[in-house]
Amino acid sequence: MNDTLLRLADEWGAQLLLLGQVVLILVVAYVLQRLTTRAITGLSERYPLPPELLLPVRGGVRWFILGGALIMVLERFGVSATVLWTAFSGFVAVAAVAFFAIWSVLSNLLCAVMILTVGPFRIGDVVEIVDTTDKPGIKGRVAAINLLYTSLEETAESGAINLVHIPNSMFFQKAVRRWRGSDLSVFNPTNNQEK
Repeated sequence: MNDTLLRLADEWGAQLLLLGQVVLILVVAYVLQRLTTRAITGLSERYPLPPELLLPVRGGVRWFILGGALIMVLERFGVSATVLWTAFSGFVAVAAVAFFAIWSVLSNLLCAVMILTVGPFRIGDVVEIVDTTDKPGIKGRVAAINLLYTSLEETAESGAINLVHIPNSMFFQKAVRRWRGSDLSVFNPTNNQEK
């Protein structure tokens, strides 16, 4: 009987010790999180701190403590903090590169939503993107508004109509002149000169 108990204690002793360490880490993290939250609340009552500051500070402290507790628990199971940090930093680097790579697409999508909801111009309006105050830019009649670009019909001096695709973000980066309606005299400079 004693041999069986000793064998069970040897087999389960390491697992029970590991379980005790994990529970102790979680309890200490919970108590530490509660104490720091109370300390921050006490500071906010003593000093007039804006609530816009307190909410992110409380959340940041909570996530910092819980993240530290998670790392300590994973170390007890044999996962190295160096491996976790390497994996996390690699993931952040890849996410940053991916976000940077698709930033222009996301920017154009957001600007398309803003163009369609706010309505700075409509299909059929004549718009001009002004490079500087004294230098005219691209000018044409709005033919289509897509999720990535806006198509303008531009009349060349020869009378040919060219289709110009302008990224939607350009309409929010530069000054834009707009003429409503179907007045072609504004759009066609040869009509203005004949009058």
